[in-house]
Amino acid sequence: MDASLSRRLAAEALGTGLLILFGPGSVVAALAVGDGVLDYAGLGMIGLSFGLVVALVIYAFGSTSGAHINPAVTVTLAATRRFPWREVGPYVLAQLVGAVVGGLLIVAAFGTASVDVSNVGAVSFGDGVGYWRAILAEALGTFLLMLAIMALAVDKRATVGWAGLMIGLSVTCVVVVIGPLTGAALNPARAFGPYVASSLVGGDVPWSQWPAYIVGPVLGALVAAISYDLLARPRDAEAMAGAEPAQGTQGDIVGHRADAQGRVPSQAGSGTERRPAKQAQRPR
Repeated sequence: MDASLSRRLAAEALGTGLLILFGPGSVVAALAVGDGVLDYAGLGMIGLSFGLVVALVIYAFGSTSGAHINPAVTVTLAATRRFPWREVGPYVLAQLVGAVVGGLLIVAAFGTASVDVSNVGAVSFGDGVGYWRAILAEALGTFLLMLAIMALAVDKRATVGWAGLMIGLSVTCVVVVIGPLTGAALNPARAFGPYVASSLVGGDVPWSQWPAYIVGPVLGALVAAISYDLLARPRDAEAMAGAEPAQGTQGDIVGHRADAQGRVPSQAGSGTERRPAKQAQRPR
């Protein structure tokens, strides 16, 4: 990423705002269509909306800011020495600000009904789900998300062009499985934005649950990144790639002069000599 810090922060804020607007916004829309009732088909559409907006943001801003749009991802990349710690604070702040703006845009679009029905699409624990179980569920879901990020966006061996789509689909997968337990935030900013937006317009927000949406995603992301590094060893591939000589226009063009017998000296490390160069025939 060669963009200035201010541009990258703006991209993170905008990307996270879009995530909230079309992620939790789809929760509000599904409840509005279902008269306050959300069935499993509706949950599937919510998962699809989350996946598509994540993919779009990655394709739009991945080359500018990395499209973290998630404090757990930012912290994990810093912990694994792939992102500077000095920029973690600004990134997380930009993500939280963008999340709040996205939540307020949902209220502006749907009105106070978005607060009355779902606290602006906010996440909360499902029936019978305790605190530690919620942390476990969020950690498991974020594990899959971070595994996809490591394999498709971080690992230099990944096939180019698939990162956005597959990372987005990993979010869809998690939502339809973990959604009934915790709402599948996988992201402290995703929980924070709707909470703040709903609180500002008088909503009854379960702030006591928010720490679970910090601890679970951070733990799950860290375990995923460490596991991928240990098993897939992407750093070994990076080291090998760095040891190879530059190819094509990046390398030096080196020529060899033939000796008196027309032989070209062997290239370094080859251990063999080239065939003698053909002598030019004199005209008879």
